[in-house]
Amino acid sequence: MLAHPTLDKLNAMGLTGMAKAFSELVANGESEHLSHAEWLGLLLEREWSSRYDRKLAARLRFAKLRHQATPEDVDYRSERGLDRALFMKLLSGDWINAHDNLAICGPSGVGKSWLACALGHKACRDDRSVLYQRVPRLFAQLALARGDGRYARLQRTLGHVQLLILDDWGLEPLNEQARHDLLEILEDRYGRRSTIITSQLPVSAWHGVIGDPTYADAILDRLVHNAHRIELSGDSLRRNLPRKALRISGDREHGFHCIVSTDFRGS
Repeated sequence: MLAHPTLDKLNAMGLTGMAKAFSELVANGESEHLSHAEWLGLLLEREWSSRYDRKLAARLRFAKLRHQATPEDVDYRSERGLDRALFMKLLSGDWINAHDNLAICGPSGVGKSWLACALGHKACRDDRSVLYQRVPRLFAQLALARGDGRYARLQRTLGHVQLLILDDWGLEPLNEQARHDLLEILEDRYGRRSTIITSQLPVSAWHGVIGDPTYADAILDRLVHNAHRIELSGDSLRRNLPRKALRISGDREHGFHCIVSTDFRGS
């Protein structure tokens, strides 16, 4: 068999996964017993897997999720009020297909951001576009973008991504420009895309954070009425971090150090 010309052609066509599988099959003496259909099936399976992995990696890079959270690592044993059946249903993604929203509320440290990122990771696996944004930082980015000409492009990205995660909502009241920006984002997304919002405040307090009653009614109408809700409670999971999950980091020359978590599932 002319292996080298075949490999050259596969690589030239961009079929790198198939080329790698072809090399492995040629090197495996037992592959001689495979039928043509079995050979082709193995090559196609490897190419499909290779393309899926590359696409997933690209989606995760774009999403910029705060935590490397996956559905398999979700902790249902902690006493924080997480409904396993509800969360498993959310992981299926039907709510994203329906363009519904999700509100995850609870005190600091119970894992709101981590759960949102786990849902974001699953959406990336399901070939959906995802983008994570911390709300305070987002409004600062929009203000800068307005000055350097990137505002329209950033707004399009925020409006078109299939799942937008807005983390740490409600840490401070919105000013006039932030209210306007948020309404524009939600108007573009309403009925077309899904949004996750995490907040330490209950939904009933969101109206006051927005400030202006007219804007508050318009924003919450587009955000809350079709939103699923996860309401968490309990103590911060940070208090239960195992010692092995902590490491010492610092600058010996300047005489300071700090404790840094290497594995954290609460926010």
